[in-house]
Amino acid sequence: MGDPESQIISNMKIPDYLFAEKFDMHGFHPHNERPQCPVLVFINSRSGGQLGSELIQSYRKILSPKQVFDLIEVKPDRVLHTFLTTLDKLKAIDENTADHILSNLKIIAAGGDGTAGWLLSVVGDLKLSHPPPIATVPLGTGNNLPYSFGWGKKNPGTDIQSVEKFLVQVYHAKRMNIDSWHIVMKMTTPTGSVEPVKLPHSLHAFNKVSESDELHEVGCQTFRGGFWNYFSIGMDAQVSYEFHRQRQENPEKFKSQLINQGTYAKIGITQGWFLANATDRSSKSINKLATIEIQTKNDHVWRKLKISKSVRSIVMLNLPSFSGGLNPWGNPNHSIYKKRDFTPAFVDDGLIELVGFRNGWHGLALLVPEGHGTRLAQAHKVRMTFHKGSAKEAYMRMDGEPWLQPLPEDGSETKIVITRLRQAVMLTTGNCIAASASHEPGNVMESGQGSLCNIFGESTSPDHLEPIDSDSGDSSSEDSEARRKFGAADTFKVDS
Repeated sequence: MGDPESQIISNMKIPDYLFAEKFDMHGFHPHNERPQCPVLVFINSRSGGQLGSELIQSYRKILSPKQVFDLIEVKPDRVLHTFLTTLDKLKAIDENTADHILSNLKIIAAGGDGTAGWLLSVVGDLKLSHPPPIATVPLGTGNNLPYSFGWGKKNPGTDIQSVEKFLVQVYHAKRMNIDSWHIVMKMTTPTGSVEPVKLPHSLHAFNKVSESDELHEVGCQTFRGGFWNYFSIGMDAQVSYEFHRQRQENPEKFKSQLINQGTYAKIGITQGWFLANATDRSSKSINKLATIEIQTKNDHVWRKLKISKSVRSIVMLNLPSFSGGLNPWGNPNHSIYKKRDFTPAFVDDGLIELVGFRNGWHGLALLVPEGHGTRLAQAHKVRMTFHKGSAKEAYMRMDGEPWLQPLPEDGSETKIVITRLRQAVMLTTGNCIAASASHEPGNVMESGQGSLCNIFGESTSPDHLEPIDSDSGDSSSEDSEARRKFGAADTFKVDS
């Protein structure tokens, strides 16, 4: 690596004294140790087969080993809390250096989409006035987050030269805002437990709610979480769930990205995604499973979304990448924008795109230029009410993490509400395919602007949707600290 690149790497190293168990000023020289682009690196060593472990070794050789963390061994919220506490102590001695490091700090997250979302969530929980932007290393199967922001979708090289090249990209990367989306799922607790066997990182169960809380309902079970890229329900989530189940049972068979993608396609066929009528007659269409209502950005009345009975999967998309780089929303032409009252699909406009799919053959349309799914709507809020006794369970997926959600069998309702929460900042390269509505990069929305108040209340939407009377009895307040927390950080969880 030439001298300019070597200087860049040098400016990304964080002095070791900032990671000491007991902070002191040994070795500190004011104004001489201010890295221009300090980075903290978080790597999921179990992602990408052996690639995660190999990446850790390379990053630790290039940077200080103390600024590279294995997510299997440490939790990112604990690391960031300790680091920020140390910077606060440094600020009392040298305010300029502490402020310089914090304002220029960048984070690298290496893993699948679930890992990237985990880091985004943890940083969001910190509620910093200028949160550090995040670059993502694609180590998963889909890698939708890295691909959306220009970091590619293929597993990267793990050798020293490849890592140094990536670090140089991080040094020159631009900033872009991204919305986060909060999910509340509430259901009546049946006689037996309905808690999934394993919740994804980005979803947590709240089995106890204070009696003084407006959401308190006797015999009710609540789940909360969030996503950055997508939430889906239906057949695609079922295929993903089976893939993850097989990978957990036989991890040694899933060490190649190419093999993983081939296995995924095979499961899609065997699960009936392509041969629904012949192999999966019992599968239900989405509109038989649940009623979906939406509101647009400036309205206040819920309206029912019209969905064809043939639609068996719905994707609620924030980013232009799904299932390894496909864009279900596509690129509508001007006439479609005007006819359907659509706006461009931005990642920071407070809207998610709802797209429906009939089967796997319909999904293959995404491989064709200008191909897309069935564009249903753009929404600022979404509410799903599962029909009483419609199914024993529902397959769901958020940002690459699927789960099987059991539903009450006693005829009670289950309701999911999706609302915008806050924004984070991503790092982008020149290959970024995501588009931003903001002309002020880094202008991050304060958490108060993403209020979760009245998420079960009223709203409005376009004329082509069917209006529904709002339920005046289930409005609620999200003012408590616990429900302002989002994502995978421990602070989002409520002690039982």
